[in-house]
Amino acid sequence: MSSPDRVSVLRQHGVTLVELIIFIVVVSASVVGVLSVMNVSTQRSADPMIRKQALDIAESLMEEVFLQSFTYCDPDDEKVSDAANAGECLVAEAMGPEVGESRYSATTPFDNVNDYAGFVMNGIVDLTGTAIPALAGYNAVVAIAEAGTDYGLAAPEALRITVTVTSGNVSIPVTAVRFRHSPNFAP
Repeated sequence: MSSPDRVSVLRQHGVTLVELIIFIVVVSASVVGVLSVMNVSTQRSADPMIRKQALDIAESLMEEVFLQSFTYCDPDDEKVSDAANAGECLVAEAMGPEVGESRYSATTPFDNVNDYAGFVMNGIVDLTGTAIPALAGYNAVVAIAEAGTDYGLAAPEALRITVTVTSGNVSIPVTAVRFRHSPNFAP
């Protein structure tokens, strides 16, 4: 073989330093991209658990609100079973709790749906007022607004209840409507 043939054969048996450096840069960029995606996925892997827990808390608080009376009068009012409107009550129900009522009180607990209007819970607390340590990172807010006109009724005949539970950057709202279908019923 002549000398030029030998040079062309040698050039085909390896990579140059420039090719090797370009290869390393391309592979490094690819690895960084893949690891970045995996890092984001790993950070968000607990997110479904947080969302599910927030939804469970919101649904539980919504059920608690729904189990309350929805009467014209305060359930302690002697006219509660006879009143056909709020004007017939000695103590008419209004948005928000009456003086002295609290979700956590054994003697004067919330006793009507609208008592929960504006209720805020920072850290989840049971009905006895005991904080639940595992749920300390969650907060709940209850908003209640008259919604009867949305359904062809007088405004106070239906309430739109929204329970929003948050934890970090996760916010789960649960909304329902409570109708006054039996105004003189107080459980």
